[in-house]
Amino acid sequence: MDTKRELVDLLLEDAREDTETIARQLGRSQEEVEEMLSDLEDDGSILGYQAVVDWSKVDEDHVTAEVELNLELDRDTTYAEVARRITKFDEVTALHLVSGDYDFDVTVESESMRAVSMFVSEQIAPIPEVTQTVTHFVMKTYKNRGMEFTERDDDDRLSVSP
Repeated sequence: MDTKRELVDLLLEDAREDTETIARQLGRSQEEVEEMLSDLEDDGSILGYQAVVDWSKVDEDHVTAEVELNLELDRDTTYAEVARRITKFDEVTALHLVSGDYDFDVTVESESMRAVSMFVSEQIAPIPEVTQTVTHFVMKTYKNRGMEFTERDDDDRLSVSP
């Protein structure tokens, strides 16, 4: 496997790992790893580093919704142009052009269901190219960005009943 890909995989697993430890894992020098990281950041391959948060354990209200968008484009408008408008909103944390029954999958986050609903109805739905929105509120997260959110039971013994 390519060393840069291995580096990216390690960062996806734990972006807080120090470069000395990563270098040992890759069998490279710390300077080589720092240079590879710099290259990946400079060429836009790595855009940032973020924590994966279990919001159910944080003492703040937080709501996530997946919003399906159908679009109707005219001859002069592209998906990329509509995407640029949508990504400017702070509430939008992810936007994907997808195949299937709708065009865009938008992840929206805010402090309440009402705030998400108002955002979608007042900011997204009025965009001229948007013909339909369907909002799905995330009720519980079990896994995100490769991290499991379920409570772990370290006792892996089989139960025995008399």
